[in-house]
Amino acid sequence: MDDAIQKPAAGRTHWNPYVAGMFLGLVLVASYVILGAGLGASGGIARIAAYAESLVAPEHVRGSAYFGAWGDTPLSYYLVFMFVGTVFDGYLSALLARRQHLVVERGASFARSKRLWLALGGGVLVGFASRLASGCTSGQALAGGALLLNGSLLFLVSLFAGGYATAWLFRRQWHD
Repeated sequence: MDDAIQKPAAGRTHWNPYVAGMFLGLVLVASYVILGAGLGASGGIARIAAYAESLVAPEHVRGSAYFGAWGDTPLSYYLVFMFVGTVFDGYLSALLARRQHLVVERGASFARSKRLWLALGGGVLVGFASRLASGCTSGQALAGGALLLNGSLLFLVSLFAGGYATAWLFRRQWHD
């Protein structure tokens, strides 16, 4: 794994964020029109986890108040397909743009192992919080924000404020 931040190859650029945002908005509209529900990811991940656990301990999953409510076919849910499609299409996009490099982005004075452990811990914390809140940031921000729900708009303001505050606290680790 390379430790450097990978720059796009010469001549290769990112999508225009306004065009990408327009397409994301069209996907959100299509999701509401076709499925009657918005976008999200944590529900799909939770159902994949329930399926994986059912391969090892099926009785435990069926008896679980959380996973058991999904029955014997937790993968039969639109967010599972949306999650798998997002991962697949993201990887395909990286391949086509020749941007599929394994890197650990970190400050020069920050150890790779520490960065990976913090990333894992942060991911677990966010995953737990998203299930505790019955939804993830993409569901809350995109789906709720598109419907102009007060709680979603307050969430977005809080998310950005928390992100800026956290960046301010930890920016010394990225001083290079």
